[in-house]
Parts: sequence; structure tokens; C-alpha cells
Amino acid sequence: MKQETKSNIVIYQTENNETEIEVRFEKETLWLSLNQIASLFERDKSVISRHINNVFKEKELVKNSVVAKNATTASDGKTYQVDYYNLDAILSVGYRVNSKRGTQFRQWATKRLNDYLVQGYSINEKRLEEKDLEIQYLKSGINILRRTVQNQAESLDQAKELATLLDDFSHGLSLLDDYDHEQLDKKGKSNKKAITIPTDEFIALIKTMYSNFSSDFFAKEKDESFKSSTMQIYQSFGGNDLYPSLEEKAATLLYLIVKNHSFVDGNKRIAAACFLYFLKKNNLLYTNDGKPLLSNDALASLTLFITESKSEEMKTVKQLTVSILNRKNS
Repeated sequence: MKQETKSNIVIYQTENNETEIEVRFEKETLWLSLNQIASLFERDKSVISRHINNVFKEKELVKNSVVAKNATTASDGKTYQVDYYNLDAILSVGYRVNSKRGTQFRQWATKRLNDYLVQGYSINEKRLEEKDLEIQYLKSGINILRRTVQNQAESLDQAKELATLLDDFSHGLSLLDDYDHEQLDKKGKSNKKAITIPTDEFIALIKTMYSNFSSDFFAKEKDESFKSSTMQIYQSFGGNDLYPSLEEKAATLLYLIVKNHSFVDGNKRIAAACFLYFLKKNNLLYTNDGKPLLSNDALASLTLFITESKSEEMKTVKQLTVSILNRKNS
């Protein structure tokens, strides 16, 4: 990508060198006009406008927080007030149009804003200090979280929310101490027989999500791995379940759907939905006192945590998931 700095403006050039866009950096984020977003994603301005309106209508973002007026001089010499949209809004549109350019721009923008989102604010470390969590936990687990913040966070607030996963660990027994002493739960507490959920039932669940995501590629299967993910949790060997408890089955289901990348788009959202559906069908969605097992932020953080983990960290990540479920129901 070519970039030429002019004050607080950086020239973004697409990989094919066909399009150059002046990107304005201001107030710890970046801004593009409607015309620029349309050019970036190679979509008609009316299409982009519709997606932006839907973002606000569905309360995905608050308009006043992501839109700013800016004086712009047109070709006729007159000055007009033009709406500019920040990175949160731009990326929301990018997900909806499923543009390859959206992915490229997101990677470029994240790198450019790295000093704001990660280095400058030390988000991860500061969040941990605020919650007075044990620094000894900063082994492989915190490295996964740091990668999550750097690669997945789209704003300062979201980066902070990702750290709530570790905050969740302080519930009940100390998971931090258990991790430090290699005493994470290897088994779940719920040993009752799991309700078998056919793959077709999960597919039906996914179909109900179509209207929420304006993408032709959402939930489009690439291969047969989704069926494998949903059925593997019920496997047995020598008459014994490979995953004896409901918690182990749920953790494995979430992990496999995220990591198998069975769909062209929407793998993390689908994984989280199927995970919750499994918990609901098996009466584990709520704690003993009737509260939701996981908050929305905690579920999103856990899913991204798995996304950023490496294959050699699979055992640790699954044990963390099981441990969270065990302690939430303790």
C-alpha cells in the first residue's frame, strides 16, 4: 500500500493501484466521506448509504459517536458541510458488503492506528492493572489476548471489552491461580447425557441469522467440516464418550466451529450462536441463580480468544472454556 502523509491526512492506495483515497486521521480514529467509502468498497453510493442507515437503525452503532461534519470545498468553489464516518462505521459497512478491499483496508488501518489502540494506551496491561489481576498469568494466555486485541479490536472501547474475558476469570475460584499452577479444569461438572442436536438443526438456527447480515457469503459452506464439528462432540471410544461432560462438549463445539473455518463468512458469529444453542438445549445457558451464563462481551471475547489462539494452544484454550463454564455454574 502506498501512503503519503500530508499533515493528518494519509493517502491510501489499493493493491491494484487503481484507487487513491485521502484518509483523515483525527480524534484517535480515521474518517472517510460517503463518496470515499463507496470508492473504497467499489459499491454504488446508494448501496453504501443504505448499509450505513441499517447500521444505525439496528443500533449497531450510535450515529452521533461515529459521524462528524466537516467543511469541504467542492469543484464549484463552494464550501459544504459533509458527513464523515469513522473507522467503526467504515468497518461495519465493510463486513456487510463483504468486500475484499474492506479486509485490506481494515488491516492497513489497524496497523496505522496501532500506536493509538495498543502501544500508546497499553490497553491490555492497563486493563489488567485496573482489575488487580495477577501478573503471573501473563504467560501463554495473555499472549493470546494480546494478539486478539491487536488483530481483532476495531476501536479503543472494543479493545477494552476484549479484556473483560480475563475479568470473568476472577469469578468464584481463581482461574488465574489455577492456570499458574497448571490446575485448570480438565473435566466439566455436568455429566448427564447430552441432548444430541442434529447438524440440520444447527443449520436451521443459522438460517434465522441471515437477515441480520447483508452478505451473499454469510454461512456459505466451503466443505463438510461444519457437520464434522457438530457431530464430533458426541463421539465415543470403547463405549466411553471422548468428551464426557456437557462443558467439554460445549467447549469443543465452540473451538471446532471457530477453527475449522467451514464458512466463507461468519464463522465466529455462527460458532457463538451454536455454542449458546447447545447450552440452551442442555439447560446450561443460565446460572443456578437465573443469570445468563456469559455476557455478550464475555462471549465475544472468548470467541475472539479462540480465534487468535495457535494450534499448540488448543488444550489450554479448551480447558479455559471448560473452567469458565464450571465456575459460572458453581
